[in-house]
Amino acid sequence: MKVLTSPAECDKVAIAATIGMFDGVHLGHIALIESLKREAAKRGLATAVVTFRDHPQNVLHGGNVKWISTLDDRIASIERTGIDYLILMDFDRSLAALDSTAFMVMLKRNYGLKALVVGFNHRFGHNRSETFIDYQANGKKIGVEVLKAEEYDGEYAPVSSSIIRHLIVGGDVEAAMHRLDHPFSITGTVVHGLKNGRKIGFPTANVGNFSDQLILPPNGAYVAFARVNGGKLLKAMANIGTRPTVLCNAPISVEVNILDFDSDIYNQPFTVYLVKRLRPETQYASLDALKEQLLKDRETTRQYLNSISTNII
Repeated sequence: MKVLTSPAECDKVAIAATIGMFDGVHLGHIALIESLKREAAKRGLATAVVTFRDHPQNVLHGGNVKWISTLDDRIASIERTGIDYLILMDFDRSLAALDSTAFMVMLKRNYGLKALVVGFNHRFGHNRSETFIDYQANGKKIGVEVLKAEEYDGEYAPVSSSIIRHLIVGGDVEAAMHRLDHPFSITGTVVHGLKNGRKIGFPTANVGNFSDQLILPPNGAYVAFARVNGGKLLKAMANIGTRPTVLCNAPISVEVNILDFDSDIYNQPFTVYLVKRLRPETQYASLDALKEQLLKDRETTRQYLNSISTNII
């Protein structure tokens, strides 16, 4: 997949494209992209996904919409679908001022757009009262065929980024995982912590330097997988929270105990994949009481991870 950030990088080939934020690249997105690939193949066109570096709500309304996935993760997930091109745009007010026809004209002129596959309920351009029929009619006038993708109607329908965001905020990362077709993940680097976990037999990797634009689930303990520096997948349990048993008024941290693992991984790139919430974060009377709970959590984690396939990642 070739990432295009300006028309100058375009290969001057005719394309079929689809447009969207693709936050999380979930099952609905995958269904849309598969529809795009089928329609492009029928017409002998290359495939392209048009997406944006910035969230429109943040640009237009000064919002602070958090992401399910980072831009790097979005790009990597889209690449795995077998798309030929990713057209990455900076969403700004001049782009927002374009109506759907002007937007299609721009894509045709700059990137060779011949066909546009639109999600079943997707709206684009500043005039949100336009319907798919309007898109088709306006596209015909400028020589762009506009096609409608079928709605995803699989086992986990309905699926949308807003639904998944709601699930993650509510702590149901397991339900979010099924709709994403992969676990929600947090990527950063391993930084030094207080090392209290090591004192009770549960050394943790403290995940630092992760994006502050990423949505976070509620504080608590989670069944997880982990990956160090792009290596093999490791069974783990994670805690998101303020560590109330050992600290007061601490900032939120992400700590990961990798099962059956004891290596120096400080400063290494690190990803934790959250697959199920175990319990809310709790303040215990002592480190011994915390250790007793962690022993129970570890057994529950082993049982759960032994029951699922790592193909989800």
